[in-house]
Amino acid sequence: MMRQYELVDRVRSYNPNTDEDLLNRAYVYAMRAHGTQKRASGDPFFAHPLEVAALLTDLKLDDATIVAAVLHDTVEDTAATLEEIESMFGPDIRRLVDGLTKIKKLDLVSKKAAQGENFRKLLLAIVDDVRVLLVKLADRLHNMRTLHFVAPEKRLRIAEETAEIYAPLAGRMGMQELREELEELAFRHIKPEAHATVTKRLEEVTEREGKVIGIIEKDLKEKLAARGIQAQVSGRRKRPYSIWKKMERKSVSFEQLSDIFGFRVIVDSAEDCYRVLGIVHMTWPMVPGRYKDYISTPKQNDYRSIHTTVVGPGHSRVELQIRTDTMDRIAEFGIAAHAHYKDGRTTELTQFADESRAYQWLRRTVDLLAEGDSPEEFLEHTKLELFHDQVFCFTPKGRLIALPRGATPIDFAYAVHTDVGNSAVGAKINGRIAPLLTELQNGDEVEITRAEGQAPPAAWESLVVTGKARAAIRRATRAAVRRQYAGLGRQILERAFTRAERPFSDDKLKASLKRLARTAVDDVLAAVGRGEMYSGDVVKAVYPDLELEKRGAPETKSAGATTGNGKGWFELRKGDNLKFKLPGEAPDADSTAIPIRGLGGDLPVRFAPDGGAVPGDRIVGILTPGEGVTIYPIQSTALAAFDNEPERWLDVRWDLDDKAPQRFPARIKLNSINEPGSLAQITTTIAEHDGNIDAVAMVRPNADFTDVTIDLTVWDLKHLSAIISELREKRVISRVERVVG
Repeated sequence: MMRQYELVDRVRSYNPNTDEDLLNRAYVYAMRAHGTQKRASGDPFFAHPLEVAALLTDLKLDDATIVAAVLHDTVEDTAATLEEIESMFGPDIRRLVDGLTKIKKLDLVSKKAAQGENFRKLLLAIVDDVRVLLVKLADRLHNMRTLHFVAPEKRLRIAEETAEIYAPLAGRMGMQELREELEELAFRHIKPEAHATVTKRLEEVTEREGKVIGIIEKDLKEKLAARGIQAQVSGRRKRPYSIWKKMERKSVSFEQLSDIFGFRVIVDSAEDCYRVLGIVHMTWPMVPGRYKDYISTPKQNDYRSIHTTVVGPGHSRVELQIRTDTMDRIAEFGIAAHAHYKDGRTTELTQFADESRAYQWLRRTVDLLAEGDSPEEFLEHTKLELFHDQVFCFTPKGRLIALPRGATPIDFAYAVHTDVGNSAVGAKINGRIAPLLTELQNGDEVEITRAEGQAPPAAWESLVVTGKARAAIRRATRAAVRRQYAGLGRQILERAFTRAERPFSDDKLKASLKRLARTAVDDVLAAVGRGEMYSGDVVKAVYPDLELEKRGAPETKSAGATTGNGKGWFELRKGDNLKFKLPGEAPDADSTAIPIRGLGGDLPVRFAPDGGAVPGDRIVGILTPGEGVTIYPIQSTALAAFDNEPERWLDVRWDLDDKAPQRFPARIKLNSINEPGSLAQITTTIAEHDGNIDAVAMVRPNADFTDVTIDLTVWDLKHLSAIISELREKRVISRVERVVG
């Protein structure tokens, strides 16, 4: 266990002006608070916060962060209080300890909804002060190093949490070394057999080819020195987890991997990085497609380096990373590399956090919390961005947009602005028109074509890869659906008020919101449109003194009966308010029927699944809560299921636009002779009569005949009748009839 003076010496080694008294008081306070507590390993519990503090001294962090590390378990695991810590160590350290205490309580691998909410709390705890995250990552690293002392079931939970949350977060903050060690330790416990197998194979390869590392190091140093470049060259074997992920990603065996060893070349300047690259490529053949320049286009976590792979001595592939000492420090320590100690003065880490691209990503991610997504959606979106590598694309004006690998122009549009994404209708990639689902590559210039009033299709949500795009599409889809239901609800209410002979207006509805237990007029309209609120209840709420006709099951009448007015109106057995207009006649002036225009309007309307309906049919609408209106032909046997629910029946009529004709769904069933070419005759007849086949199902009841069911779309009832009539004339068809569900 680290002694008191050793902690002070470690901090003084990089910060000569450290507050030794503060460090000593924290050491003594935490040691007394933890007392005789033991860890699962049997070691004194106090050894853990000291190890965490030691890890942070390697990052050269300020006194407050080191003290917070020493104290980070006191409030949760001892009798210490935040008030006591503030009185002894100040408000800054109290805030850090408070944030760390809250994080410790979070379960990040519980069921999805709770996991998402806890992940939100985690990000909110760290966004105001990045030092909270740095202490937590160091805490998690030490816990992972001693995880083998923990019970197996708890061990697996902690390892999964590390792999899913903390390792990716460390990578996003640019702390690559820390991320790699966390991944490696988690891999050891999550997949112990795979870890053992890969480790054994790596040791065999190292024993067989390990001398190649020394040869390449010596050869490369000599060649660079001959060109006047002073460089540090170090080679190492890749970690088992990195090897395993590559085998999974590329679906290859261990024997098929060629770049097991990697080399890092550290030089004095960015200019020297490119000189080294030239020398390396002139010395050994470059592997095509394996060159990446993260100096000219840094990653979002501030990572800068040149990557290349060459065929080195012994025909073995060798991966090289070329960078400066500053770039190497940022690659290793990430955002913590922004803490500087110069001329005896401390430059606060928080001052540089705002300049960090990694921390800017964290702030943008937390900004999504205000967008109204559910916790599980937020977790899903954030994980997508945590795990993806990146591509760099440009707007026509040269603005650099960093996106996850696999991103499309749709993701690009939303990265530019939500309004751009919502109105996107096309894209040009490098000056050429391209599909919106094209996978973007590094260096692509993307131009988005927009159309005002356009709304993103709901299907886009499953096609994009960025969390921002998915969240925006989901919000736009919800808003569009809500507008549809509100539009339907308005039409239903207008006709309900007309039947009640009372005026309808938004102002009157607004005055009744309390009685309806809603906060806005649109809420009422949408609830009526969804079928969650009966229109008669709204009328009664607006006009409490109105006596509405009791809605019950009326006397049964034949479906085809007409009323005595002789105008072609007819009534169903469902009630006096359910009147249906014969197609082709002008509607009565007092008609309260809701007009429909196929499936393309603003109303959430669909047709009966088993047979549909076509213009010319007498129709009825059935309101289904949460789904909208389903249109049935009056002769549909399915309507019997709604006999005892008169409040769900709606008065609807066809409202066709001659300038924009539409097809409508229908189903026919026929019995054909089982001989070659019979199906061809059927489909040809339908095609010749301008019918469009959507689906065909065939059943052979015996060797001589086949039952064929065809879903098709037609213009109207006359069109459908003509097709059926023509099919009946065919020799191969014994029977054909329309199916009405």
